[in-house]
Amino acid sequence: MFAAYAARIDRDQPLAGLELGQRPEPEAPPGWTVVHVKAASLNHHDLWSLRGVGLGEEALPMILGCDAAGVDADGNDVVVHSVIGQTGHGVGPREPRSILTERYQGTFAERVAVPAWNVLPKPRELSYEEAACMPTAWLTAYRMLFTNAGVRPGQSILVQGAGGGVATAAIALGAAAGLRVFTTSRDAAKRERAVELGAEEAFEPGARLPHRVDAVIETVGAATWSHSVKSLKPGGTLVISGATSGPNPPAAELNRIFFLELKVVGSTMGTKEELADLLSFCAARGVRPVIDSVLPLDRAREGFEKMAGGDLFGKVVLTV
Repeated sequence: MFAAYAARIDRDQPLAGLELGQRPEPEAPPGWTVVHVKAASLNHHDLWSLRGVGLGEEALPMILGCDAAGVDADGNDVVVHSVIGQTGHGVGPREPRSILTERYQGTFAERVAVPAWNVLPKPRELSYEEAACMPTAWLTAYRMLFTNAGVRPGQSILVQGAGGGVATAAIALGAAAGLRVFTTSRDAAKRERAVELGAEEAFEPGARLPHRVDAVIETVGAATWSHSVKSLKPGGTLVISGATSGPNPPAAELNRIFFLELKVVGSTMGTKEELADLLSFCAARGVRPVIDSVLPLDRAREGFEKMAGGDLFGKVVLTV
């Protein structure tokens, strides 16, 4: 079957290790099922995998891709939850959790094998392309907002770095849930699109907000850390799920954190139950993921180049 896969690890030029071509058909051990992929979306996780983060040379070649929507063996439209081993289903209770492509072949292929427990019904209101955006970036944003930040309608949030997959999801979900959403971006066009998406106002990085917020959704890391901490109300929560600009900010702002009793919460992916709630929320409220571009699987390299260059707003989706 045709697939996009990591053939080599290159920390400096990750796309040098990306290849497109034929790979063996997936095998489904007991408790697993094969999904015929209709659409899959790119995440920064795929670029990090090509750099060798979470993926060792011994696991190569590895088909990339965490997210997928498609058709199961019984002809049902489904969405794949990409966290394997979260409950022991299909792998045994002692295996630590992992994301597809860390231990098991991913979704950038015509077919993918996953534990049957990891398959959820696709809402009819969502297209394959829309549903394929949900399991990583949108699920991460959902958990950051409603589980780890615990924000309620009427409260305010700051989303750093409008344009990325998690950030655009947080803006759209926050606005649909009745939050006051502020966001930042270096790019004027991205700030404008963020307002169209539901943000109350969009600012340049580091700008003073109209008022301090209840929570900050942080995926940028070092470049925005100080601004994130300074933008919080006393007792506010900073939720971080990534650090695309680096993990080591020049100042940790510890005095402000303890004096104002701020909470700093790490967040990674989400549960199957949260994914089910997210799909239901989007279907019921008419919320749809922002899709930057849709490409056929054989043009996956273009999608990777677009994501690596940061020249996008929303998700890149590959269709099979």
